[in-house]
Amino acid sequence: MRHTESTEGRSVRLLRVGEQVRHALSEILMRGDVHDELLATHPVSVTEVRMSPDLRHATVFVKPLLGADEEAVLKALRVHDRYLKTEVARRVNTKYAARLKFLLDESFDEGGHIDRLLRSPKVAADLKGDDEA
Repeated sequence: MRHTESTEGRSVRLLRVGEQVRHALSEILMRGDVHDELLATHPVSVTEVRMSPDLRHATVFVKPLLGADEEAVLKALRVHDRYLKTEVARRVNTKYAARLKFLLDESFDEGGHIDRLLRSPKVAADLKGDDEA
């Protein structure tokens, strides 16, 4: 049997199931199926889902809109993880219902930091020096 790997070392199957879980969670949160006042007032983006090789664990990376009340939103998601697990299991057909672990997505913050560094005067001076040479 041939095992297909992606560039990141995860199989295509893991990536595909992760995308299905991400879409299911996004739909559940967008429709307001979770009866939580905080989640109703704070839109949440599900940016990525990484599945374990046995598909029993899913690490869900989320980011509240505009980064508002990140810790409170994360806590609310963790409180409702059993309900979310059940709903995802209904929408994504796998042998086991994956246990959901919610984490904040820091990639946007890291991207902003790198952008600020690249736009800093010191880097701009270095780039001007390279153009003159």
